[in-house]
Amino acid sequence: MKRVTTRAATQATKWLYGLPLLLTSPLLFADVATGEGSSMNLRRGATDISGQVYDLHMLMFFICIAIAVVVFGVMFTSMYLHRKSRGAKPAHFHENVKVEIAWTVVPFIILILMAIPAAKTLIAMEDTSEPDLTVVVTGSQWKWHYRYMDRDVEFYSLMATQREQIENKFEKGTNYLLEVDRPLVIPTGQKVRFLITSDDVIHSWWVPDFAVKKDANPGFINESWAKVNEPGIYRGQCAELCGKDHGFMPVVVIAKEPAEFDAWMNEQEEAARQAKEEEQRLLSMNMSMDELMKEGKRVYNATCAACHMPNGEGLPGVFPALKGSEMVLEDQTAHIDIVLNGKTGTAMQAFGKMLSLKDIAAVVTYERNAWGNNTGDMVQAKDVNAVVNGN
Repeated sequence: MKRVTTRAATQATKWLYGLPLLLTSPLLFADVATGEGSSMNLRRGATDISGQVYDLHMLMFFICIAIAVVVFGVMFTSMYLHRKSRGAKPAHFHENVKVEIAWTVVPFIILILMAIPAAKTLIAMEDTSEPDLTVVVTGSQWKWHYRYMDRDVEFYSLMATQREQIENKFEKGTNYLLEVDRPLVIPTGQKVRFLITSDDVIHSWWVPDFAVKKDANPGFINESWAKVNEPGIYRGQCAELCGKDHGFMPVVVIAKEPAEFDAWMNEQEEAARQAKEEEQRLLSMNMSMDELMKEGKRVYNATCAACHMPNGEGLPGVFPALKGSEMVLEDQTAHIDIVLNGKTGTAMQAFGKMLSLKDIAAVVTYERNAWGNNTGDMVQAKDVNAVVNGN
C-alpha cells in the first residue's frame, strides 16, 4: 500500500506543478508595466473583462491551494505513518486499479470544471463585434501610431521620458519610461475595438488594466477590444522584443467621459485642418537658416538622434553616420527622399506620415549643415513637397 500511495502522491504532484501553465495571463506583471507599487498578485483592472480575468485567476489559485493541501497532506501523512521507525512493512504489489482510475478521473473532472469559466472569458475577450469606436494601432520602431476610423484624426505616440533620465543625469520621474507625448484617448462606457498591426517588425500592444495584449504583426491585423468603466490614465508598453529601443515603446491611454471625448475629438479634427492649411501656406514661404537650424535640431533630437547619435556619427556597422556622409553632402533630393520614405531592408523608417513638410525641411537642412557638414543648403517646405509629388 505504501508504494501505491507514493505513486499517487507523485502523479498528483506532477499534475499540480503543471497547473501554472493554465494561469498564464497578460496581466501577470501588471504593476511593472504600469509603474505602480510592486505586488505579488494581479489587479482587477479597469474593464469587465479584466475583472473576469482576475476572478478566473483567483479561482485557479484557490484550486491550486486546495490540491496542494490534499496532495502534500497525503504525502507527508504517508511518510509519517509508514516510516521505518514505526515498523511499517511495505506491501508487495505493483498497481491498484482503483487508485489508477482515481488519479486519472479526478484531475480530468477538475480540469473540465476549470475550463468552463476559462472558455467563457476567452470567448468574451475575442468578441470584437458591434464596436462604438474603432482605432487602428500600428507599431513601428519604436513608437505607436493611432488612427481613428471614420474620423480625420491620426498621430504618432512617442516616449516622453527625457534622455537625461535614461542616462542617469536627471532623477527618474514617477512614470519613468511609461510616459508619451501624445496618449491615445478613448471614451468610457463604450466598446472600443483595436485593430493592431505593424509596419516593420513584430511588436505587442499591451495594456494590463484592459487585459489586452495583442501582437502587432506586419502584414496582418489582430483584433482586441476594451470597454473602460472609469475615467483615468492607463499605462502599458510593447511586450515583444522588437529591436534596440524595445524598452522605450510605452503605451498610454486616457479614458474620458463621452462628452469630454467628443470635445477632444472635435479639437483634434480642427487642429488637423489648421495644420493642413498651415502646410499649404508654408509652400509659398521661405524660412531663414537660423529658423531651419533651430527647428531642425529639435526634430533631429526627437526622432533621429536615438539611432544616428546626437553628434551625427551613428553606430558603426549598425546605423550610418550622417556626419561627412556622401549623400548628405552631395545629393539633396536623395536625402529628402530617404527621410520621407525610409529605406527598405534597413532600420531607416519613413517619416513622411510622422513629420510635416516644415519639419522634414528643417531636419534635412540641419543634417546638411551640422557637425561640420556646412553645405550651406537651405531646404524649404516646397522642396520637400516637390519630392513628395515626384517633381
